[in-house]
Formats: sequence, C-alpha cells, structure tokens
Amino acid sequence: MKFSAAIALAALNGAAAFVAPKGPVASTQLAMSDYRTSVRDDIGVGSGGSPLYKTGGTARDLAEIWDNSSPVIVQGGSLRTWSFANPAIESVQVLLKTEGRPLDADVELWQGPDNTPHKMRVYVEDGALRTFNAVIGTPRGPNTVAIRNIGQLEFPLDAVVRPDRDDGLAAGIASVATRSETIQGGALRTYPFNPTVDSVAI
Repeated sequence: MKFSAAIALAALNGAAAFVAPKGPVASTQLAMSDYRTSVRDDIGVGSGGSPLYKTGGTARDLAEIWDNSSPVIVQGGSLRTWSFANPAIESVQVLLKTEGRPLDADVELWQGPDNTPHKMRVYVEDGALRTFNAVIGTPRGPNTVAIRNIGQLEFPLDAVVRPDRDDGLAAGIASVATRSETIQGGALRTYPFNPTVDSVAI
C-alpha cells in the first residue's frame, strides 16, 4: 500500500514537470516593418559628411535625385532596360536601392550594333542603408543599360537610370579623385577604411 502510494505521488510530481509554467502572455499581433526607405533617412547622405555631398558643391544630392525621379521597380528574377539613342549623352547615372532587403543585381551596358555587354555584379546586404550609385560612360551612342534583379522574387529593387548631367555624380567623383591604380586580371586589391566613413567612390 505504501509502495503504490509512493508510485502515485511520484507520477503526479513527474507529470508536473511537463506542464509549462505560467508567465506573461506574448502578443501575437503583427507589426509593420520600420525600415527606412528614403535615402535621406538617418544615413548622412547629403549631410556634408562626404566631400561629394558638400552643401553648395557641384555634386547633385542623391536624396534629391530619388525624390525627383520615378523609380522603376525591378522584381526578383526580371530584367529592365533603358535605351539612350542620343550620342550627346556621354554618361548615365544608375541608382539602386531596396526597402532594407538584400540587393543582388547584374548591371550591363549594351553598346554598339552587336550589343557587346559590359557587366557589373552588385550585391548589398541592406539596400536601404547602403544604396548603390554608379556613373557609366556611354560614349558614341546608341547605348542600352540593362538591370537584371538576380535576387529572389520576394526581393524587388528600385532603379533610376538617367543621363548624368554636369552637376551629377561624375563631376563630384572627378573633383575628389586623387589617384588611380591598375588592377591586373585575376588580382585582388583591398582598400581598408575607417568605420566612420559614410560612402566611398570607386
């Protein structure tokens, strides 16, 4: 009798070990993302941190370009093209961003009658915090710029492709460029910089 009472008591105590303790109930309500989608938000673009974006300088403010342009949404796995038939357009400006998701794209310049591509692979972990901006030379038109979003379908990107003007990014890069280096095929060259640097020009 004592033995069966001890087993029953042990069984009751053992069963209590499988009961979840009572605690505060977590809310399961869905919340909206708080990712910043504007280039101007909290990343110092156009604030004068970089020589490219000094107030009153020659470089065009990137936030102003995004605000005054109509970005084209390039869905994951799709291709969009921009053609420039005017031979007077010497360079075009390419701007890419996402809403905080990874940015994974191929940027190509199709030049000449045989559309020989010049290709650039772009990968950015957070396309809202670190937008991609480039100036591509397009002498002797007609030229076409193609952007292929090679990310997944769930990762669209916003793209602006426009002729670079005298007040554009190329003028700003040229004003601060101090030297150039030749990197041989198959070689790797790294450039360390301080964590306080907001942007770099390559």
